[in-house]
Amino acid sequence: MKKTIAIDGDNIRDISSFYEEINRVFMANENWKLGPNLDALNDLLYGGFGAINGNEPVALVWLNMEKNRADLGLDLTRTFYRDKLRHPETYDSDRIGKDLAALENGTGETYFEIVLQIIADHPNIELLAC
Repeated sequence: MKKTIAIDGDNIRDISSFYEEINRVFMANENWKLGPNLDALNDLLYGGFGAINGNEPVALVWLNMEKNRADLGLDLTRTFYRDKLRHPETYDSDRIGKDLAALENGTGETYFEIVLQIIADHPNIELLAC
């Protein structure tokens, strides 16, 4: 039997509020929280801490997901990449520049699409859009 976990897209407006919702749902019983980081999200979905116990089957219900397609869409992603480019000492500017260029020419993924891909990379998690 799959564990059901639900996130509420009405609580999500941007990257910060996305992670607030992830922490509210997945990290409620932990004494620490995830920072706004895609690698941390990926690690969380492997299980072993938070709401997922290892490789257990999970039905992830994303309420109001279509609203978040826009919230975490093109404009937000463009800003996300531009902010990273302001810190070449921390981020790979060449890669980020290529990601931004791909986004601008219509071949790159939005933050929302990256999150969906991260979820899809975990075969034990079934994403249910509501």
